[in-house]
Amino acid sequence: MTDQKHGPRLARALLLSLLGATALTLMVPQAHAQKRGGKAMPNDVTPVTVVPVTKQDVPVVLTGIGTVQASNTVTISPMVTGPIVSINFTEGQTVKKGDVLAVIDPRTYQATLDEDRGKLAQDQATLAGALRDLTRYRQLSGTSYISKQTAEDEQATVDETKALIIQDKAAIALAQTNLDYCTITAPVDGRLGVRDVDIGNIVSAGSSSGIVTLTTIQPIGVVFTLPQQDLPQIIDASKAGALPLSVVPEGDGSGPEETGTLSVIDNQVDSSTGTVKLKAYFPNADEHLWPGGFVTAHLTVQVLKDALTVPPAAVQTGPTQSFVYVLQANNTVKQVSVTLGQQNEKLAVIQNGLAAGDKVVLEGGSRLSDGSKVKVVTPKATTGQADQQTGDASPKGADKAATAQ
Repeated sequence: MTDQKHGPRLARALLLSLLGATALTLMVPQAHAQKRGGKAMPNDVTPVTVVPVTKQDVPVVLTGIGTVQASNTVTISPMVTGPIVSINFTEGQTVKKGDVLAVIDPRTYQATLDEDRGKLAQDQATLAGALRDLTRYRQLSGTSYISKQTAEDEQATVDETKALIIQDKAAIALAQTNLDYCTITAPVDGRLGVRDVDIGNIVSAGSSSGIVTLTTIQPIGVVFTLPQQDLPQIIDASKAGALPLSVVPEGDGSGPEETGTLSVIDNQVDSSTGTVKLKAYFPNADEHLWPGGFVTAHLTVQVLKDALTVPPAAVQTGPTQSFVYVLQANNTVKQVSVTLGQQNEKLAVIQNGLAAGDKVVLEGGSRLSDGSKVKVVTPKATTGQADQQTGDASPKGADKAATAQ
């Protein structure tokens, strides 16, 4: 009977408890929602790193892809026909102009030279006799002993013999040249390639294949192309003097750099590609540039004096224009639109929108908006916080987080 009396009271108390718990459960997420959806709380501060806007001279650089070319490329080919009796070089050897590379059997050419020299001696003796006879005939000309006609005939013999001597000397010069061609020498300084003909082979004058290829790689040339839109700027800059040029072998960009000046601007634009060809020569003392290799060429056409610069990471791209976040005196940031000029992997030139000394946000800008409150920290502190956000405490993870920012 007691249970029947207190039953309604217990049921009512239980119902009130359930309703109170339900109301409390609904109020908690509503409070969190108000905190997230409303304005930033006073203690909602974003850690950032900042850098000052600096003023410095910035080179305007045009970049193109080029190929390395030897300053001289010579195919060592025979000028006379005959068997090779001597090879005087090793493959890959560096040679000087005039060094003997190979010898072709010279015996037949020596015999021809000796024969022509003998013919010259014979004709010279004939001329000497004809001159003596001509002298006597002239003395007796007009007398009853010798007619005038005889003297004139002897004069013709002398002239003919002189012409034969001229021919003999020309034949000797030709024979001597052919004999000299039997000894093949290096026409320029350079480096030899792979030998194409072995000793004992018969080579022919005028053959398309040679004995070996000789290339000059000190100095060495680089040919690269740039768009025709850059041509007026290049021509105007070249009128003031030689334009500095640097090249780096293709790869990860960490290869050795060679420096020089622009030597040639081609006299026409390639209509099929809309590019103009340019060429420069480099000392190549370390032989890091090799014929046929690809390089990245950087041509400096201008230097911007006292340009305002910031790191490229500080510049963000908006829907219509680039912008940066500028640190204000009250530790808030202001979104400022900027106009960019020359850019590279290290800096960006600001043409307008900033002044020297302004401090712009470098890291942490992706979490900001105009008027956000910030706390300036060192790059190490910002990186550490990025690690906590990404859940990666390793140095590698820190690098990735900084890059993402």
